[in-house]
Amino acid sequence: MAESLLPGTVFAGYLIERKLGSGGMGAVYLARHPRLPRRDALKVLAQAYSANGEFRARFLREAELAARLDHPNIVAVQDRGVEDGRPWIAMQFVDGVDAAELIRRGAAELPPTRVLHIIGEAAHGLDEAHRAGMLHRDVKPANILLERRPVGPERVLVADFGIGRAAAETTKLTETGTVLATLAYAAPEQLAGQVVDHRADIYALGCTLYELLTGSKPFPRANPLAVMQAHLQDPPPRPTAVNPALPQAIDAVVAQAMAKRPEDRYGTCGTLAYAALTAFGVTEQPTLDVRPPAAKTRRRRTGLVIAAALAIVLAAAASAVALTRNSDDTRVAPSTSAPVGSPTLVPPRSPVATAPTWGSHNYMVRALPELLPKTPADSGYQGIRCVAVGKDKLPIDVNQQAGDTTTLSCNGDRNPVALLQVECNVNRTLSKIGPYHDLPPGGDERWERATGRGRVIWQDTHDPAGQPAGAVQIGFDGGERGHCQLRVFGGTSGRDLVDRWWRDAPL
Repeated sequence: MAESLLPGTVFAGYLIERKLGSGGMGAVYLARHPRLPRRDALKVLAQAYSANGEFRARFLREAELAARLDHPNIVAVQDRGVEDGRPWIAMQFVDGVDAAELIRRGAAELPPTRVLHIIGEAAHGLDEAHRAGMLHRDVKPANILLERRPVGPERVLVADFGIGRAAAETTKLTETGTVLATLAYAAPEQLAGQVVDHRADIYALGCTLYELLTGSKPFPRANPLAVMQAHLQDPPPRPTAVNPALPQAIDAVVAQAMAKRPEDRYGTCGTLAYAALTAFGVTEQPTLDVRPPAAKTRRRRTGLVIAAALAIVLAAAASAVALTRNSDDTRVAPSTSAPVGSPTLVPPRSPVATAPTWGSHNYMVRALPELLPKTPADSGYQGIRCVAVGKDKLPIDVNQQAGDTTTLSCNGDRNPVALLQVECNVNRTLSKIGPYHDLPPGGDERWERATGRGRVIWQDTHDPAGQPAGAVQIGFDGGERGHCQLRVFGGTSGRDLVDRWWRDAPL
């Protein structure tokens, strides 16, 4: 049998339509199912490896392990078998592109909102695999697929658990000196031949985040040995060194994700994704799972619960992050999936790029002139950066026609404010606040200052990582601000947030 399967060939009952791509161990074809009215992605092990017992066993193990996973962010395995001595796997066909293709297309395809969506959804899938006792071991942009949908954001799926294995296995799956993971994303412990766990995937996801934000691989070096040495010895790269428009906080996120020692990294992919969101001032992912990969544990009532209940998305700094890419940056190798068309989702343009003022949100800034930034490019009290967000939980053009409410969402420096949201009723009707029912009672009192009076409520909660935090709500009795309310999160408790922020906040 020929190495490549030509269109029209019948293989294992599947009718081959075209080749989607090829990788180190074989090729992937778009094929019509022999009995069902659907098309699958058929992965066939290369002839050079089919006779090799280790590669053959690893290839079949991919199907056994991946078939255990049933998650919307993981490419499903449908079937497997051996035909003419060549093992094959039938997988879910994803009609779209992979993240590596987006990088090749340039910065316009990857504004921060889209990067955060991709990383967050991929984190969902990887954490599910980790909880099931599986490692991926080859996380990279080419293995993150994006499926176009008629409405709503594109679907993100993690593909190719071809070198994945059960986390409980401790024996090496490689021949001496062989590194399975793509070098550009390989964790130091993988390169050193040590036993790895889910934190190697976290490292690789950090590398992927860096590349999506900058267009450059983390350690672009002249040869493979230099790349390996960089992973083992060099400090993690800073995204802002490539693109100064990125928020400084993202450097720390990448540094922790790519820490040399596994114990110094984030505990889960979800925690990494949430940290990236927070670095940009965006917490659009209230469903991000930050549980450890061990047995599922009872969830704590964290700030995410509040975010889910209030539909809070805080997207500060996005106004200043129109990504620019260095045309000399090293690019990724060709993708293993076909670049089919353009994605459905095109995230909103940066507010700075579309308007120098707050546009239809100006009345909010006039109501709180000492608290909020004067323009989307400025910072407000204690350095908060803000952006307008819509009902879809993503940044919007500040000139976009407002609905019933307008929302400015901001990020702080965590000393003590982490997140702040101002929401105002467009029709100027009175906005009322009340305690969060799923949090323990805290404080509730009336306030009066030279600028007005109202009500303040504070309660204790937890941040997404499970650490103690506070939640404060502020309402106004009338006047220019009666139709607005503030929600603030941060500190170590509600009282801490009140004492260190509320008492001196310029309202």
